[in-house]
Amino acid sequence: HIRKNMFGTQEKPRLSINRSLQHIYVQIIDDNSQATLASASTLDKDIKASLEGKSKKEQSKLVGEAIAKRALAANINTVCFDRNGFLYHGRIKELADAARKGGLKF
Repeated sequence: HIRKNMFGTQEKPRLSINRSLQHIYVQIIDDNSQATLASASTLDKDIKASLEGKSKKEQSKLVGEAIAKRALAANINTVCFDRNGFLYHGRIKELADAARKGGLKF
């Protein structure tokens, strides 16, 4: 229902979040060309090393910082935020706040 009104373009791609019980995944998607422009998750090798002993909220914050860094490296400044039906609190909120601090605009 949310994605019905949300569409990512080349100028303003869609930041899509998926959350499981153990991991969190983020993609920046251009829906026109059906391509993933950047992605990050708790399973990435460079992020996974720093996750030992951290809570799920702290892990989400690290993933948010990583996606912001990767998006800015790919020349992406603004995105539309697609939370995929997950409530905006807890891990989703932490990830979004960290991405905003990293320089992304929603």
